[in-house]
Amino acid sequence: MSGKAICKLMDQKFFSNYEDRWDDILFRQEVESLISPSYHLMDLGAGSGNNPYMNFRGKVAKVVGVDPHPSIAQNPFLDDARIERGGVIPSDDNMFDIVIAANTLEHLHDPERVFKEVNRVLKPGGIFLVKTPNKYHYVPLLSRLTPFSFHRFYNKLRGLNEDDVFPTRYRANDPNTLYHLARASGLEVISLNLFEGRPEYLRLFWPSYLCGLLFERLVNSFELLRRFRLVIIAQFRKPLSRSVIDLNCYDALRFNLAMRPFITRASREGK
Repeated sequence: MSGKAICKLMDQKFFSNYEDRWDDILFRQEVESLISPSYHLMDLGAGSGNNPYMNFRGKVAKVVGVDPHPSIAQNPFLDDARIERGGVIPSDDNMFDIVIAANTLEHLHDPERVFKEVNRVLKPGGIFLVKTPNKYHYVPLLSRLTPFSFHRFYNKLRGLNEDDVFPTRYRANDPNTLYHLARASGLEVISLNLFEGRPEYLRLFWPSYLCGLLFERLVNSFELLRRFRLVIIAQFRKPLSRSVIDLNCYDALRFNLAMRPFITRASREGK
């Protein structure tokens, strides 16, 4: 039996309810639970539109995409494509009901500036929803130990377009950092959850797949290991009227009681 066939059998045996890009499906469900037809949505780091799960045209009144790369002009999921320069979001203040960022934060050079820009463009009460890898997981750890050329090569083996692979920095990629970025930019932390599912990066070869399977079972079985789960999905909110100073005591108390070290929902089903 070939290695590819063994990987297929492992898919059916251990992850039969998973689809490709399960984490994008999970994130889309979160977005759809928050939006309404009247909303103006910003996709931060929208890219060229290679992810169909990030298509929200027709679900909201307007979709605006922002990205530093000119390929955003090719994105078919946007009503308006804008190029970001120098960490400044090209938008007036208080314009958006929701800003989403899927697999974007790990690429940021100055995440604090971006968080403050998101706060600026959100309407009061608006939501900032992010999905990003946890830097303590083995995928980001290996990413930091290998050259960018290897990332492009390996993702090409996985069937991805190597031109859609960009350098990573992981400066906003753990729960505590995200919490402090939110506080520094004046955003409330609503939820912060970590997930581990099918080991997508290890499914090329059955021995590595087996290692990924064992890791998934381990970190989803023990709460002490939850900090090593891969996918972070976090929701932040721009306060309606209270000042950042007014929020500090309340948010710090809520974080210490309910979030430290992390709010998590383990989900083998990706749900």
